[in-house]
Amino acid sequence: MRVAVLGAGIAGVTTAYALARDGHEVTVIDRQPLAANETSFSNAGMVAPGHAYTWASPRAPMILLKSLWRNDTSLRFKFSTDPRLYTWSLRFLRECNAASAARNTGNKLRLCLYSQAQLQETVAATGIEYDRVTGGAVYLYRDKALFDAGVRNTRVLTDLGLELEAVDPQRAAAIEPALDAVKGRLAGAIYSPSDESGDCHGFANKLAAICAGLGVRFRWSTTIRRIEASADRIEKVVTDQGDVVADAYVMALGCYAPIEARRIGVTLPIYPVKGYALTLKVGGRNGAPRLSGVDEQNLVAWSRLGDRLRLTATAEFAGYDTSHRPADFAHMLSVARGLFPGGADFDDPFYWAGLRPMTPKGTPILGQARHRNLWFNTGLGHMGWTMSHGTARVTADLIAGRAPGVDLTGMRLADA
Repeated sequence: MRVAVLGAGIAGVTTAYALARDGHEVTVIDRQPLAANETSFSNAGMVAPGHAYTWASPRAPMILLKSLWRNDTSLRFKFSTDPRLYTWSLRFLRECNAASAARNTGNKLRLCLYSQAQLQETVAATGIEYDRVTGGAVYLYRDKALFDAGVRNTRVLTDLGLELEAVDPQRAAAIEPALDAVKGRLAGAIYSPSDESGDCHGFANKLAAICAGLGVRFRWSTTIRRIEASADRIEKVVTDQGDVVADAYVMALGCYAPIEARRIGVTLPIYPVKGYALTLKVGGRNGAPRLSGVDEQNLVAWSRLGDRLRLTATAEFAGYDTSHRPADFAHMLSVARGLFPGGADFDDPFYWAGLRPMTPKGTPILGQARHRNLWFNTGLGHMGWTMSHGTARVTADLIAGRAPGVDLTGMRLADA
């Protein structure tokens, strides 16, 4: 079957790989000159079922409210003239209760665990090297009350089979020796031994090269002008480099999926949420961490990518704006200096900001809508790296008419 994949982020490339392995003739269209060059370019690097909690939680509304006069909150709301921001935000707020948060987190975890297993199979089959670090992740707490609450909250994950360990500061420093200097300032940590990390951008481009070897055609630097539909079928994709005609189509356009979907009569509850990332050179310093983790007090995540240290933070509801300035990263740099003094070259940071395609529930949108030859693989949010291999395998199975290997409850458009 001829399949056109729209988008070459980590979701699109992994989908192309799964389809090519199934024997399909695959074409991938992307406006960028290489893979994973937008949302997936500078993400946290974490493959982290241990942090599968949905953002829509009972705490979120107050955090967003405080963001109107503070700039150090993990969630930030910026007023906009875009009415879709407000309709999306209302749906998000409706999910900010304990019952919905537990249900949505459980759905996310189920997919994350399945996806991680798929990733490991791909790594074993291809031998791709991507600065992978296994051995777990540490989630740090500075405040005892927050630590106690965090430990209680782990039940939504451990009840579904994920191994998590609540540890004291001494044990946290034994797991991650880079924390030894700051262990006196910690209340405790949650250790997720099965979490891992790696360079998503590097992985995606190496996998794209493998896909090309399997016969996948990549149409780089190609802009989609429109998708033409007739009744319940997609007829073709019109680009600035000519038309693409296929038997089946996969929309893996991330934040831009709702724009293209609206043009063919499908409403996707996806909105871009901006995240900030900075990358620091380690340069042989022995104070850098080996494992990935999150400072839960400040919601700053980090991961070690070879001789680089990647830090990410903030979820800013600000539309399609990717602009940034050094001041936006000051809090992240301060947290990094405090946690890992001497662990990186803090005077030479690389700044970046990108958009996460978020759904109100935090779960992706998979499967079909009104067109019988169009499948969606989008809305992976802040866990695209973690979820991508699972959603790719699901999409390939659905196109082949097979039952997916994971329960899709909460992950179809009708559930969104």
